[in-house]
Amino acid sequence: MQATVRSFDQATRSGTVFLDDGTVLAFGAAAFDAGPLRLLRSGQRVNLAVSEGEITYVTLSTFPLPGS
Repeated sequence: MQATVRSFDQATRSGTVFLDDGTVLAFGAAAFDAGPLRLLRSGQRVNLAVSEGEITYVTLSTFPLPGS
């Protein structure tokens, strides 16, 4: 699933994204830490892995998701 970064807090390593339909989803430090990233900026396109409605992995849209 792809989304656009809405906000990112570098101190907590958590943030929010806009899905393409405008829905806002939050992600926690565990989802951010699961990926290879060091920071995110508002407006960046990202790939997400979602399980049971919760974001479990965040990476840039140019990087593959695990298991892809």
